[in-house]
Amino acid sequence: MPDFYEVLGVERNADAQAIKSAYRRLAKEHHPDRNPGDSKAEQTFKDVNRAYEVLKDPERRSAYDQMGHTAFEEGLQAGSAGAGGFGGFGDIFDSIFRDFMGGGRRTSRSARGADLQYALAVTLEEAYHGANKTIRFSAEETCERCGGSGAEGNRLATCSTCNGTGEMSARRGMMIFQQTCPTCRGRGQVIEVPCSACHGGGRIRRSRSVDVKIPPGVDDGTRLRLTGKGEAGAPGGRAGDLYVFMEIEPHPLFERDREHLQMVVPISFETAVLGDEVVVPSLDGGRVKLAIPSGAQNGQKFRLRGKGMPRLQRSGHGDLYVQISVEVPLKLTRKQKQALEAFANDMTDSNYPTIAKFRTAVRRSAGS
Repeated sequence: MPDFYEVLGVERNADAQAIKSAYRRLAKEHHPDRNPGDSKAEQTFKDVNRAYEVLKDPERRSAYDQMGHTAFEEGLQAGSAGAGGFGGFGDIFDSIFRDFMGGGRRTSRSARGADLQYALAVTLEEAYHGANKTIRFSAEETCERCGGSGAEGNRLATCSTCNGTGEMSARRGMMIFQQTCPTCRGRGQVIEVPCSACHGGGRIRRSRSVDVKIPPGVDDGTRLRLTGKGEAGAPGGRAGDLYVFMEIEPHPLFERDREHLQMVVPISFETAVLGDEVVVPSLDGGRVKLAIPSGAQNGQKFRLRGKGMPRLQRSGHGDLYVQISVEVPLKLTRKQKQALEAFANDMTDSNYPTIAKFRTAVRRSAGS
């Protein structure tokens, strides 16, 4: 199994954000839906998910740094977190306490199915109103022919290595240690004849469709968890979960800043000078009249309360900030130029206080 840090392409001292960024980039690049029929991309996608499942958790990452893959032998065989993710250590300590407290035969643990992740493109309008979308992807599902046992006709035989207990014992001095049987992996049973459909794996990869309800107010990176919609677990093990990550698409008019929206509205030179009303669109589908005062300056911002994004899982909306951009007229006619020259000749420093202040500063600087 490849080194998890090498899989994600990060240094061993990388912080959590670097690991998350590398994961999201690689998962998106190698997602099976973007690489249909590419078995290499599919395997890379699995490796990336397995690596991230371990390195995103500080405790599991620490265990991996100290012991490598051996710290997760049980969990990673199924591509999931397993039961605590510490494999042999959990078995050893469980055995110690059972021996001293008079415990009996341990029931075998069935591996939980792997969690899956899906990057879902969402428009800003969908993020505003909420939406219902159907996503399609491939995942391991329980084999219908054998019911997930992996055996033809669901016929299983008692494991001869552990005699059906699912465990192996070893004495070390006064203590007896018990570990999962390597032959049956704790099930206590083995397959006699592999299932012809899944070839003994108990699971088959199939295409699947899942309906996703997107709540109003989701942002880029918002994660939705769909319990039990991940890959099927081993016989008796529950299915993993599906995590859907939102990717908000760029909008031609609005730019988002958390629950607030920003937009640039061009206005004419005469509107900036004389003042007027301009019509501004909003994401709720309506229109808002914005009063531009006379003497408005280029880049000036106006705030429209409650016209931003819905607050996720909270009441109310953010605000819409409108920045005006004064457009200088082009291709003036001779008559227009003459009128503008007459207008300019009639202007005084009181009409342009900022320019007047700048000129005064220049004169003083030149005279010093």
